[in-house]
Amino acid sequence: MRRALAFGLSMSLLLPMASGAAVAQRSIQSEPLAPLPSSPSLPAPPSYVPSPPSYMPSPPRAEPPPYMPAGPRPPGVALEPPPPPAAAMPSEGGSRVFCDQAVTFRLADPAAIPDAFRPFIGIFSDAAWTPTFCAALIVENVQRDGTVSIIYAFGPMGSNARVKGGVLHGAGVIRDGELRFQNSDGSQFAFRPLYSDLEGRLTTSQGQSYQAIFKKTF
Repeated sequence: MRRALAFGLSMSLLLPMASGAAVAQRSIQSEPLAPLPSSPSLPAPPSYVPSPPSYMPSPPRAEPPPYMPAGPRPPGVALEPPPPPAAAMPSEGGSRVFCDQAVTFRLADPAAIPDAFRPFIGIFSDAAWTPTFCAALIVENVQRDGTVSIIYAFGPMGSNARVKGGVLHGAGVIRDGELRFQNSDGSQFAFRPLYSDLEGRLTTSQGQSYQAIFKKTF
């Protein structure tokens, strides 16, 4: 009877322990855990851009130079010299013998002569109106209005020729591309450029006409 009670008591004590062990064993079994909620994604922080200041100081204002009234220059400061006067046009002068006549002349610079009149400037000689009558023409200057300063020399062609010579200083005019002048005895002269020479025409007071080529002489 005592063994039965003892056995029964031990069994009653073992059952709760066994059941507790089962509960304990069941409580330590691994169970899957619920997934953790994902944290919401946060926006990336904005990059820092410094904002300009609301007030921008203006640059310093340039001060105008002090007013200096016009007046005499201080002592010791030299005045600028005036520009030199324009140099006179060079000219070519000389003395030669044409038709046994000594002639002194002075030619204007061709660069100072208008283009239309430039072929007339110079010395033109070695001309003969007749086999015994030579002539030379020197055009010294031509104005812008066509007025001409001339020297006309004439004389015999040889020592045996009975022709009286001389040198005439006078003025002529260029009109329509022709140089014209008149002698005191009524003889009329006309010259036109022919290449570098002049083609001359002489008309006497009696109406006689002669032609000759006056060659450019250098």
